[in-house]
Amino acid sequence: MSIPATQMRPGMIIKFKDDLHLVFSVEHRTPGNLRAFIQAKLRNVRTGSMFVERFRSPDPIDRVVVDEVKMEYLYNDGDDYYFMDENFEQTMLKRETLGDAVEFLTPNLSISVSFHDGKAVGIELPTAVEMTVVETEPGIKSATASSVTKPAKTETGLVVQVPPFINEGERIRVDTAEGAYMSRA
Repeated sequence: MSIPATQMRPGMIIKFKDDLHLVFSVEHRTPGNLRAFIQAKLRNVRTGSMFVERFRSPDPIDRVVVDEVKMEYLYNDGDDYYFMDENFEQTMLKRETLGDAVEFLTPNLSISVSFHDGKAVGIELPTAVEMTVVETEPGIKSATASSVTKPAKTETGLVVQVPPFINEGERIRVDTAEGAYMSRA
């Protein structure tokens, strides 16, 4: 199945140069007066080697059709992340397999785990997740929506730029593709 490079997400499995690769992270770059491009960090599923590749926005990407199993994220124990399917069977994935997707994993989050030849090779996150802000500067009472932002640390350790009216303890929606603040939850 071919998709444009702009639809790549962390956790997807793609076929690139006749090999399966896990998309580790995706960044949309627009340098100065040059054309925009997608910079993706890929990990070869077979060898485990990692590299950074650039794609033009309209480039076709071959997304590999893998067995998708709906699972729920349970917890992590160090670098081991545990997921459970509807039959209450647990699957463990390493942090190296998940990549930047671990920053969006909150307990009880429903995701799709990708299996290729019976082996778990990656996950597909929802387009947005709700997270709790655990650390940020105090809010400003008269702050209105503007281009001013401040860093906020979420429950998973992900740091997101948020508007000045967001306070500690609030729930926010975060876009999993860009890792950016969307709205209050």
